[in-house]
Order: sequence, then C-alpha cells, then structure tokens
Amino acid sequence: MLNYLSNPSPSIDLDHLVIYLKALADPNRLRIFNLLMEGSHCNCELGESLGLPPNLISHHLALFRQIGLVIAERHPTDARWIIYSVNREVLSELNAALQTLLDPGRIQPRQPQCRQRDESQASTRHSASRR
Repeated sequence: MLNYLSNPSPSIDLDHLVIYLKALADPNRLRIFNLLMEGSHCNCELGESLGLPPNLISHHLALFRQIGLVIAERHPTDARWIIYSVNREVLSELNAALQTLLDPGRIQPRQPQCRQRDESQASTRHSASRR
C-alpha cells in the first residue's frame, strides 16, 4: 500500500504498519486505545468512560485483539470479567516503526527527475523528426 516510497528504511514493514494505522484511525478505537494506554480496563469501564454501548466496545476490542495490539485476560478472582490491556511488545514495535518512518533525518535533498526526462524525450523526438 505505502510501498511507493522510494527508499523506505529496511526496518519498516509498511504493509504491517498500515494494519495498525487503520485500526487506530477510527475515532472510537483511538479513544479506547488512549484509555488502555492509561492502564488495564474492563469493557464496562471503557463503555462508561466513553459513553459507548458494551457491544460496540467489544467489537473494537476484538479488532485490537486480532491484530495483537490488545491482550485480554480473565480477572484473577472473578473469571466472569475480562480485563483488557495494551500488548507492550507490539506497542514497542509499533512505536519504533513510527519513529523510523517519521524521522526527519530520513528526508534527503533530491531534485525530481521528471522534467529532465520530459526534456530528454522531447529532444529525442525532435531529432528523430529532422531525419
């Protein structure tokens, strides 16, 4: 998807990064993730904080779990409750990829070659038409 970048760093898997960015692009998921960054929560706490119904929270959490960004664990003393938290390992990888992608030091001075290419093709056509 974003592989059109001319010289991406070899440490960035852009196709993989797109999955996380799409998940976080949804406003409700971003709000849920922001709360989870403050610590573990259960579905009902997230719903109360955000004013969203439990089934919608569950839907968003399922997507986060599917991509590995969120971990779900049963409450240690009451297995009826599921506690959600951010997967620190995946978060660390995502953070590193974003830092690499958005590093201003990657920007190199470069002149676009399209005009030179057009001029060279025009002179070739002009030379051929004289023959």
